[in-house]
Amino acid sequence: MAVLLEHTILRQLMSAPQLAEQITPYLKDEYFESQPCATLYTLFQQFYEKYHAIPSFSVLRLGLDDLRTLSEREVKATTDTLTEIEQMAAMETSQHAYLVEQAEKYCQERALYVALRKSVSMLDDPKETPHGIPDILRQALAVSFDTHVGHDFFGDAEARYEFYHRAESRIPFDLEVFNGMTKGGIPKKTLNVVLAGTNVGKSLFLVHMAAACLRMSRKVLYITLEMAEERIAERIDANIMNVPMDDVVSLSREQYLGKIDALHQTSTGRLIVKEYPTGAAHAGHFRALLQELQSKQHFVPDIVFVDYLSICSSGRIKMGNSVNSYTYNKSIAEELRSLAVEHNLPIFTAAQFNREGSGASDPGLDKISESFAIAQTADFIIALTTTEELEKNNQIQVYTLKNRYGKRNSYQKFLLGIDTSRMTLYDPGNTAVSNVAFDAAAVFAGGLSSKFGGASRLPRRPMGHLNTGGPTD
Repeated sequence: MAVLLEHTILRQLMSAPQLAEQITPYLKDEYFESQPCATLYTLFQQFYEKYHAIPSFSVLRLGLDDLRTLSEREVKATTDTLTEIEQMAAMETSQHAYLVEQAEKYCQERALYVALRKSVSMLDDPKETPHGIPDILRQALAVSFDTHVGHDFFGDAEARYEFYHRAESRIPFDLEVFNGMTKGGIPKKTLNVVLAGTNVGKSLFLVHMAAACLRMSRKVLYITLEMAEERIAERIDANIMNVPMDDVVSLSREQYLGKIDALHQTSTGRLIVKEYPTGAAHAGHFRALLQELQSKQHFVPDIVFVDYLSICSSGRIKMGNSVNSYTYNKSIAEELRSLAVEHNLPIFTAAQFNREGSGASDPGLDKISESFAIAQTADFIIALTTTEELEKNNQIQVYTLKNRYGKRNSYQKFLLGIDTSRMTLYDPGNTAVSNVAFDAAAVFAGGLSSKFGGASRLPRRPMGHLNTGGPTD
């Protein structure tokens, strides 16, 4: 059956240029079980790639005569096969769609078979290492005849209209101001950055978002290059349980496990925290981690947090005297965004203000530490700043610096409540600084008064947190 299909594929390749153009990029000589068919396809492919035309049967015979690697018996078998194919081609009509479907299925099966044989031979060869086996199998499983070569402006108009009116899959925030500015949340295939100075709240923001996604039954991967895995998990515990961090360790085993169980009963999400040494990991490590999580734990995240970009390394460029910080950080940002596109998920990370930006009252994109290139690559950037007055009011100032999802000017500057002990951000209610102006109705449903009061008060309990008992204040 396989040999018959191989003969059919070769006959159609010789008589149908459109079919040859569609199949040749994916078909390999090693996929053929029959030695004569493999030899003929090798000759066909060499001629096609060199001259961009289909060789005649006479050309294949000349190529066969020039081969010195075949035995006399193999030459005769290949010649007989070529004659048979030529005779049948004169009588056969092309069934293009059916043959493409059958050829794709055949290539996929043969690619996997060849990959498995290579893998077994690698295990038997003491000079080989088995670490290359996953890549061989992954390439085999990825074989596909992809006929999409671009968007036809007129031909794909209807599909484009459907795209305009299709609800895009997004990861929503638990704070309505961010949903308002992003039109419902963070889209997939994007790189999003929170910008802040030292000890202002970069990690707090990422932790709060990770905890919110977990409560919304999302699968979350949190990559840390700054703190230990357990320290990040401790911060998420404080947020999820609405317990000050200092009190998390004082909970009894029963209290702690009870709170975790209460969350588990209300959420089907998962959270995995992975630690890498500072400056030692890049997007290639993260890509390998995603593949390992999928193969070993069947875990495919909905969103990835990288804490944080400025202490990642680049997989393409090695830092040295000949590489400036602009080029290096641009490479890191591009690699992270490529990872987001490749795995169809959003990545949220952080960057640090430079020295000038740390003390700025109105920060801009030029205040990103080391490299403006991060701003050029990211899809969404917000900046966090604080002052003594804001700290007294348990608040933090948020600036929208770049927003590809909506209108930046509508939410250019606003306040959030912050509880550092619980690693939490929240709607600050009616407490705000009088010099901050924004559309209250658009920002918070039920909203903020247009007359902002300046009185300090204790932060109210963040919405959506578990009320499972235990210390809260």
